[in-house]
Amino acid sequence: MSYHDEQESLESLKAWWAKWGNATTWIVLIALVIAVGFSCWNYWQRRQAAEASVLYDNLQQAVTGNDKALITRAASDMEDKFGGTAYAQMSALTVAKALYTAGAAAGAKTQLQWAVDHAKDDEYKQIAKLRLALIYLDEKNYDAGLKLLADQPLDAFKAEIADRRGDLLAAQGKSGDARAAYKVALGALPDNDTSARQLIQFKLDALGG
Repeated sequence: MSYHDEQESLESLKAWWAKWGNATTWIVLIALVIAVGFSCWNYWQRRQAAEASVLYDNLQQAVTGNDKALITRAASDMEDKFGGTAYAQMSALTVAKALYTAGAAAGAKTQLQWAVDHAKDDEYKQIAKLRLALIYLDEKNYDAGLKLLADQPLDAFKAEIADRRGDLLAAQGKSGDARAAYKVALGALPDNDTSARQLIQFKLDALGG
């Protein structure tokens, strides 16, 4: 390349930079900021998951030891500090079961409602709804239980939700609606699930009609 050609190339580069240099610098800076932010976010997510895992292990030990005070405190810490992790929804169901078994239905309801409102996975929400509806059934708060189960369930839970709705409706004395719910449950159950089908058929037979 001749000296003249080099000068032309240099002048062209200067002209291009004068026109686009500022925008290019900003694009590069924005890309770097995004890359650094994404890296920091991933690190934070991994750290949150690791710390939540340790707390969940502690929670399980508290459940095994039947330490209700420690169970409640660990559950509160999990929701406050790690509510966005999968461990939080797992701990809510674990704590609810432990508290319900210990006779602390109010505490169990609080944990299950938290899972209904905040669980990351729809499967956990459905499980929480089923268990919370069972507590409402125990309390004879049938309308609250039916309202909780009013949404369209996931296909995997269609039979269980319909069965629980049937229990609530039967307890209300609404035999016709209960029968309809139990029939939905039977229709959603696989043919080889004989024990569940027999139980629901027993409920249907008990209703008569």
